[in-house]
Amino acid sequence: MDNPLIGTWSLISWYNQQANGDKSYPLGTDASGYINYSPDGFVFVHLIAGARELYELNDPFAGTQQEDSAAIKSQISYAGPYEYHKEHVIHHVTAASCPNWVGSKQIRNICFKGPQLELSAAGAQMHGQRVTAHVLWERVSG
Repeated sequence: MDNPLIGTWSLISWYNQQANGDKSYPLGTDASGYINYSPDGFVFVHLIAGARELYELNDPFAGTQQEDSAAIKSQISYAGPYEYHKEHVIHHVTAASCPNWVGSKQIRNICFKGPQLELSAAGAQMHGQRVTAHVLWERVSG
């Protein structure tokens, strides 16, 4: 089966929509990131806020509690094998910045909008609310 997801995609936007139609941008309107679907069946995702605070020291393990908290809340990453099913894709999470996601199945609906790819997830839990996440990507050209 041909898989149009294969390759690297760059984030255009991510917003969450509540049942009443209200939208929020978890990492801001200037978030960036990548998703990569490899031909051998693995997905890698990394999303980051646009304006992240720097650590005082250039050492990822020497951050203060406040620096570490700001860093983890300004990014999301996960990886694992995936299954492509035309209308949706299942990400089987084996590594994640949110420990609770390890061992979970992240199901994303697929919608191609011309050269762009929208992945959406109904019923996502964000900030204590159930939302539909909409993540829009564009293919990275090498």
